[in-house]
Amino acid sequence: MGRRLKQAAVVLVVAFAAAQLVRPDRANPPIDANRTIQAHAATSGLSAVLDRSCRDCHSNATVWPGYTQVAPLSWLMAYAVTKGRTAVNFSEWAAYSPEQQRLLLSVSCDDAMSGKMPGAYTFFKPETRLSAKDIEAICTAARLSDARAG
Repeated sequence: MGRRLKQAAVVLVVAFAAAQLVRPDRANPPIDANRTIQAHAATSGLSAVLDRSCRDCHSNATVWPGYTQVAPLSWLMAYAVTKGRTAVNFSEWAAYSPEQQRLLLSVSCDDAMSGKMPGAYTFFKPETRLSAKDIEAICTAARLSDARAG
């Protein structure tokens, strides 16, 4: 039994080491400040919340902490950023139509209220947790956006 355990340990160490060779892309596209939601936000509170809690997955200003250098966390973070930027990219806010912007703010409010966002990421970065005040800032921006459209 001891020999098999040692073999299994060697296999795991080799697999972990080999996994480090698979490096996901961690590039941040350039940011045009005039295209960001911060340049278009109706409330200043929204910008602070987005910068603290949403930036890493939903903008081109992702901060890649040291643990994102180690597989498999590097793969998970790269996947989350790609998926997040696809869902909504606050650095590319001007690219969305006004209708899309209203919908994205409304969905952001719903996701924040339900606890879906920022989700499990708060395990690694507790400062990204949304307070009731943070959620209200997001939902207020959504309501203001709807009111301007109506």
